[in-house]
Amino acid sequence: MDKSLYISMTGARESLDAQQLRANNLANVSTNGFKADYHQFRSMSVFGEHHPSRAYAMGERPGTDLSSGVLMETGRDLDVAIKGEGWLAVQMPDGSEAYTRAGDLQRDVSGMLVTGSGLPVMGDNGPIILPEYETLELGIDGTISIRGLGDDGQTITQVNRLKLVNPDLATLVKGEDGLMRTRDGEQPVVDANVQIINGMLEGSNVNPVAELTGLITMSRLFELNVRMMKTAQENDEAAARMMQG
Repeated sequence: MDKSLYISMTGARESLDAQQLRANNLANVSTNGFKADYHQFRSMSVFGEHHPSRAYAMGERPGTDLSSGVLMETGRDLDVAIKGEGWLAVQMPDGSEAYTRAGDLQRDVSGMLVTGSGLPVMGDNGPIILPEYETLELGIDGTISIRGLGDDGQTITQVNRLKLVNPDLATLVKGEDGLMRTRDGEQPVVDANVQIINGMLEGSNVNPVAELTGLITMSRLFELNVRMMKTAQENDEAAARMMQG
């Protein structure tokens, strides 16, 4: 009796966790550059002092869908999308590097180039500082050129270049903040083959229909496991009455 109760209890718990993952994917369907998380279930044997005669349900996140999202044209000079494979390097508050495909860049009040979430964008020698400018151009290799305030129309100055990397996808892991990092913490070198498209943004790769369907399925699975626990309780009570009789 307790075996079925344990299986249904762990199944209900893991289906709740799966609902949270699906809901997080669905909530980020409009987040630029967001990568959806995968989820899967499997049964695990309970090992201990005796034979592993019991099992429990376990849910896990085996990885992240790193496919590209849909490109959306914006026409804004600081919006960039990665063409094909590659990542944009950003600096975390602790000084480490993380990697994103969200290219909604902006110049903050101090002149620093940051992402839409406020993280400094990395360049050739650290975070990029942009002087005030009249016009800005971004090359396909990430070079940033500006015509400064008061400069004549022929004066274009290259001020920096976006740090574009393309590490082996097997070495990347997604953090709770949605950003990618290398498993060993090593910083990949600049990859000259990574290109950007200016005036466009990459959308989320979440499939809203699939995630909503999965969310409904996980909700029903939770209800099924709760009913199984209720059935186990009823069977236990019936067995107790038989023993008393």
